[in-house]
Amino acid sequence: MASLVLPLLLLCAASQAILMFSTSTAAYPSNPGADTTDCSLSDKHEELIPVRREVYDGGRIIDISHRYTPDLPSWDSMGGLGQFLWLRQSMKNGSIANFSEMKLPTHTGTHVDSPGHFFDHYLDAGFDVDTLDLEVLNGLALLIDVPRDKNITAEVMKDLNIPKGTRRVLFRTLNTDRQLMFKKYYDTSYVGFMKDGAKWLVENTDIKLVGIDYLSAAAHEDLTAAHLVFLEGRDIILVEGLKLDDIQPGIYSVRCLPLRLLGAEGSPIRCILIN
Repeated sequence: MASLVLPLLLLCAASQAILMFSTSTAAYPSNPGADTTDCSLSDKHEELIPVRREVYDGGRIIDISHRYTPDLPSWDSMGGLGQFLWLRQSMKNGSIANFSEMKLPTHTGTHVDSPGHFFDHYLDAGFDVDTLDLEVLNGLALLIDVPRDKNITAEVMKDLNIPKGTRRVLFRTLNTDRQLMFKKYYDTSYVGFMKDGAKWLVENTDIKLVGIDYLSAAAHEDLTAAHLVFLEGRDIILVEGLKLDDIQPGIYSVRCLPLRLLGAEGSPIRCILIN
């Protein structure tokens, strides 16, 4: 036992030194009331309170992805996503570590569509989410407010007067005002693109990334038609289910990274805006 004392003391001292120099930049912020330099073996788990944030670095970084919960709305479901995460191995049950597994529809929450989502021959040919262009998914983007009383038609697109050369646009709609992504059921009355609006965008703008604030970029009544227009050319990427509340319209740097799911036509995606 005595042979273990010195290594433990050295470990404690090293931990304290690291904490002294890393408090302001720690990935996990210190919690009020928790003594982070206490190396005793007493159980203080009840004092640990994780901080969940939407903004980072004093507001410079904004998370525009939705948190996955059982109540997150899911495609064509009135009961939400439901249980999607299981602790397959638990330290409480004697395992050496906690080990979770999940089962998640690829078009749930904040996610991305590949061309194979609505074109079977594209999926067969391998145009999955692993083939999406990261240059399109990352770069300068315009966050714009859409008139709140209608779907996105060709007329609406014309009236938005999006500057020529704009390649990435995040469309904030009535969906955000209604907080639809925070409601458990799938709401077919959401705002999205009509076929003529999608066609006008494809034919008259340089936009290659279309982001929107509900589970589908296409309005429910034009669900298939608008998706076909967007995805046929394989050069437009749809990012759906964005969290755009309380953000000023304007130009940001967007960062979106889908999972590298070989053979998948959609993927959960983490998106952030950088001022």
